This record gives sequence, C-alpha cells and structure tokens, in this order.
Amino acid sequence: MNNKNKRLAVAFTGPSGSGKTTLIIKISTLLKQEGYKVAIIKHDPQDKAKFDKEGKDSYKFSKTGADVAVVSPNKTTILKQTTSTIDDIVNCFSTFDFLLVEGLKTLPLPRICIQRDSINDDYFEVSDSIATDGSIDTTKLPKDMNILDLNNYEQIIQWIKQNGKEV
Repeated sequence: MNNKNKRLAVAFTGPSGSGKTTLIIKISTLLKQEGYKVAIIKHDPQDKAKFDKEGKDSYKFSKTGADVAVVSPNKTTILKQTTSTIDDIVNCFSTFDFLLVEGLKTLPLPRICIQRDSINDDYFEVSDSIATDGSIDTTKLPKDMNILDLNNYEQIIQWIKQNGKEV
C-alpha cells in the first residue's frame, strides 16, 4: 500500500533515554500493519554500533576498511567506511512508503522531538513538534511548537502523513 505514491520521511530527536527508539518501533509496527513499507535509519554518533562480531568474516572484512554488505535470506546489512548523505541512504532503500530517521538532527527533515521528565531546549531549534507523555509542563514550551501526545500513536502517524517530507 503506497501513501498516494509518496515516499515520506520524518526524523525523531531528543535526549538519550527519552524514548525515541521505542516510539519509532511502535510507529513502524503500526504503519506496517496498515500495509505500508517502512525503512528506518538510526544515527550512531558515538560509533557504538558493532558490525557483526569479532572473529566473523564480516568483521574481518570491515576491519580492512572496505565497504561490506552481508546478504542473507532475510536481511541485508551494509557497512560503508564513509559517511553518507540522506540521498545516498534513501537510494539504499528503493521501496518504502515511510522513512523514519532516529537522530541526525542536521538533516533537513520534519522532526518530532521527544521530551519526557524534563525540558531540554537544545532540540527546539531543529524540531517541528514535541511529543510528550505529560511529564513536562507544556506551557514552558515554545508557543509555535506543535505538541503531540507521546502515547497517541495514531495522532503521531497522522502528523507524519501530513508533515513528512517527500523524498
């Protein structure tokens, strides 16, 4: 099922532990249940993600500095030794209806900022909406900021459908 032949991208940002990954998993699951194809990009700014495990061939290959792809019956994992533009990444996922990006706050994408427990205004400048669970005082948020209910997934999906960037 294609979203009127559009491929929409949206990004999620917020402090560590705010619930970005949890929200993306929930939104992806619901979109998939609606019949949409979903692609997800996660930013790893600290280079913490491990590509395979030490001793495995893919690990040995990646240690040479080469770009590596591992293709199996159920998945393809790609490791490039250089950074990629959003266009490069989008081209890796040729068929999707929604692209959900975690992090990469410098990308020019509509962005939902997750704020829980305390307000971190470092993210306001790069955010279009704030999703919160009621644990913060929303009257202290910028007046022009759209406020979403972090636990109302249908509301968030509707915002994505209306505000996602065509890619």
